[in-house]
Amino acid sequence: MRWLARQWPVLVWAAVIWTMSTHWFTGKHTSSFILPVLRLFFPHASIAFLHRAHDFVRKCGHVSEYFIFSLLLLRAIRNGRPGWRITWALGAILIVFAYACTDEIHQYFVPGRGSEFSDVLLDTAAGTVAQILAWLWTAAKRTTGAASRQT
Repeated sequence: MRWLARQWPVLVWAAVIWTMSTHWFTGKHTSSFILPVLRLFFPHASIAFLHRAHDFVRKCGHVSEYFIFSLLLLRAIRNGRPGWRITWALGAILIVFAYACTDEIHQYFVPGRGSEFSDVLLDTAAGTVAQILAWLWTAAKRTTGAASRQT
């Protein structure tokens, strides 16, 4: 049961990603609440600008979903062990890539959704950035810890 304590956040977040890939989150549906918010911030913007901004917000959703997914995977792979290892990071990135592929396959079969390999690349890049930032965070903590022990 200890494995479930580390894995459940990954499983829940994978379900969130899957849900975001359903018909409830097609461009048609998200435009009904994103476009009015964009109009509040950009009242004089053209409709073309608002639609480009809507697409940008949707791509930011991809980035944030898979950034978080990658960090949760790292936490699960670490399994309570301290630090950061390249093998853990590469494992997380590989899983992000595989799940992004299955997510795009899922979207292919959802009416109103599209399936693009560029989204897989975007999702994988977000997961990779998350691992780089985790490495930098760990390195900074190690450096700070070493400096405080010396004084």
